[in-house]
Amino acid sequence: MLRIDDISYAVAGRPLLVGASATIPEGHKVGLVGRNGTGKTTLFRLIRGELALEGGDIHLPKRARIGGVDQEVPGNEVSLLDTVLKADTERAELLAKSEVETDPDAIAEIQTRLADIDAWSAEARASSILKGLGFTNAEQAMPCSAFSGGWRMRVALAAVLFSAPDLLLLDEPTNYLDLEGALWLETYLARYPHTVLVISHDRGLLNRAVGSILHLEDRKLTLYQGGYDRFAETRTARLAAAEAEAKKQDARRAHLQSYVDRFRYKADKAKQAQARLKALAKMQPITRPEEAALRAFSFP
Repeated sequence: MLRIDDISYAVAGRPLLVGASATIPEGHKVGLVGRNGTGKTTLFRLIRGELALEGGDIHLPKRARIGGVDQEVPGNEVSLLDTVLKADTERAELLAKSEVETDPDAIAEIQTRLADIDAWSAEARASSILKGLGFTNAEQAMPCSAFSGGWRMRVALAAVLFSAPDLLLLDEPTNYLDLEGALWLETYLARYPHTVLVISHDRGLLNRAVGSILHLEDRKLTLYQGGYDRFAETRTARLAAAEAEAKKQDARRAHLQSYVDRFRYKADKAKQAQARLKALAKMQPITRPEEAALRAFSFP
């Protein structure tokens, strides 16, 4: 579904992504994590084509629909239910055409397509999504202007879920949901029929709604299988292994340096000392994981 191939991007001269790559297969649910400021939301904007890459490519299938929640729905007089229904633009266009079309063959095509996209159950599906996000049947008939910004964000979320894009991009979707709404969303995303990429600090969602974690760190992307807890365990083990390897290298370096310091000016040992100097020069430094890195994704 989504292939990120060796991409690079910088903001005001500060690199956020350098040679980053990842592949997200069709239908996978993936949590995007990383420390604040590493470029997670920027990556979403790059995927959507809102920003121009400085290097590399992002590949999606032709005609793949990308959806996300950018802002709350307008506070107008359109009902919540109608607002969500209008998010399926194909259905809305087909229904509009069906009201004016007179050619029998064209009418038949329109009706066939409406049946293919399950247009006749749309109202029930939209209502079910709104209900899951906390709106009663009576509230669904009320205008958007009757609700505050946080509640209109829920309507915007309902609209994009109803439109069912091929690639669903969600940025902290539980920030404006209560516990009941967040749990409903977890279940919905886990069953969502297409690909999902979600930025979240909600540990429950990252454990129950996704099957992989995409980690943005040091301007690179690494895909881990499993939910957040498995990612944290795997990453901690990798950091511990890197720390152990760094300590071993430090000990080896100290041993070689000690030999050089003792014998480099002694004629009978000079050749061996020079060999150890060359070995020191060839040793590649191992990046030592900082303690802050180990705590980067701890949850309260």
